[in-house]
Amino acid sequence: MTELRFGLGFDVHPRGDAPPLLLGGVRYEDEPRLTGHSDADVVCHAVADAFLGAASLGDLGTHFPDDDLATTGMAGVDLLGRAVELIREAGFHPTSCDVVVVAELPEIAPRRDEMRANLARVLGVPVERVSIKATRPEGMGLTGDGAACLALAVASTS
Repeated sequence: MTELRFGLGFDVHPRGDAPPLLLGGVRYEDEPRLTGHSDADVVCHAVADAFLGAASLGDLGTHFPDDDLATTGMAGVDLLGRAVELIREAGFHPTSCDVVVVAELPEIAPRRDEMRANLARVLGVPVERVSIKATRPEGMGLTGDGAACLALAVASTS
């Protein structure tokens, strides 16, 4: 019997000044970027954290600390790919993920399928096993003022 395991991931980064914003490997050329050690792609980071958790391998900071110069400016999809390599080396295989983006902007729906395709490619799963959703905090709480963007992800491995 194959053991099905689940992990939860979370990431948040503040907005910077200049474009582009990267979410799920998709470039939003007219949106201010998120700031961070790498490209601050909260979607890819949350998914990577979720898969690392499902494999009981810790978190992104354990494997890719922000003082590691090798990961400075690294693309989120590349970071996710490295996390997938780690879980595969531990004997696990990605099976699915579900992501919620929490931000006032940008609109996620018009680019959702691009994000799903990017994640599915890196995970090595059919696009039907990748879900991306979004919600706006309507001006309340974390990210409601547009100063940040966050993502939550649930991932399963077998």
